Formats: sequence, structure tokens, C-alpha cells
Amino acid sequence: MAFHEVRFPVNIALGATGGPERRTEIVALGSGHEERNTRWAASRRRYNAGYGVRTLDEIHEVIAFFEARRGRLHGFRWKDHADWKSCPPSATPAPLDQALGVGDGATATFALVKRYASGGVSELRAIAKPVAGSVRVAVDGAEQAEGSDVAVDTAAGTVTFQPGREPANGAVVTAGFAFDVPVRFDTDHLAINLAAFSAGDIPDIPIVEIRL
Repeated sequence: MAFHEVRFPVNIALGATGGPERRTEIVALGSGHEERNTRWAASRRRYNAGYGVRTLDEIHEVIAFFEARRGRLHGFRWKDHADWKSCPPSATPAPLDQALGVGDGATATFALVKRYASGGVSELRAIAKPVAGSVRVAVDGAEQAEGSDVAVDTAAGTVTFQPGREPANGAVVTAGFAFDVPVRFDTDHLAINLAAFSAGDIPDIPIVEIRL
């Protein structure tokens, strides 16, 4: 299998449903108390793109995309319109949005991450598929120039400082960015409904996040 660096049609994804999923085991004790244990270290996103399909042209677009990915075989990019930036949806990504790490004078590569915080608790999410041209990096608040100071790998979700530009010991590395979710189809069959001459729908197009 492979990952195709192509995004699912954004106009169709806009009408999709879905979001994060976790796997929690709950055991009820004789006392009435519970024991809860999580089986997954990180959440996984699931979506249904069927709600975004409204026209025959969009059905054709989905069929072409599905065939090119060979059903569940190859992964692809997905824009989650509810969560696709290092900042709130109404804001513009800025170089101070997310802390990536602290320099030691030698480390050159840092992975992109996003933190979700509430009530004094935070959860860290690895960002594997940043959007090209959207990544802004800073060291101790000073923005770095892409190319001359730092290189961005949009296929791996990392930023690498050029030789001689590695962050100094104790320097805080931050970044802002837009990103996609790496996903695949969760079906090998599309059930297409041609209810009208010029319209139709695909009620169920399940899509699931993949680990890279």
C-alpha cells in the first residue's frame, strides 16, 4: 500500500460528518464503581463523506477518486473543516501557535504537533500532513524563513533547520500551520443511488484516519 499526497475533494468534504473517536473499556464492579481503561494512546478520526454528495458531477468525482485510491488500499489527505489549523478556526496560523520543543544546539529536526487543552489537562496530537506553504516556524519568538533557515517536509510533518541554523540550547521552537488528516476509505464498495435524472447520492462513504 502507499499514501497518495492528494486531498479528497474539499467541496464534498465540507458536507461530511465525523470527528475524533476513542476506545475505552469500562468494567462495572460489584460495588457499583467503574474501572476505565483506554486501549488507544491517541484518538482516531472517522468521517462519512456521503452527506456532501449532491450532484451527478460530484458522484463522478468521488468515483474517480475512489478508483484511483483502489478502495481501501491507498491513503490520502482529508481536510477536516472542524479542525484544520494550529489555532482556532477563525484565526490565522501564527509562528507562536504550538510549541514543538526546546533546542540543544545540535538537534535540527522537530515534529509538528498540536495541543488540546481543557481544565488544566492537555493532549498532544502528532501532525503528519501539514499543508504546503502554510507552515510558519519561530525560535524564541523570531520567525524563521522557509528555505534559508528551515525546510518543511509536508509528507512527514517535520521541520528541519539548515546546517548552522540549529536552535541554541534552551531556545523554544514553535510553529503555526494548516494541516490535513491522513485517511483511507473504510469500504471497498460505493452504493450509488441515482434517484433523479440530474441528481443522486452516495449515502455512505466511510473514511477513517490512518497512522503513518
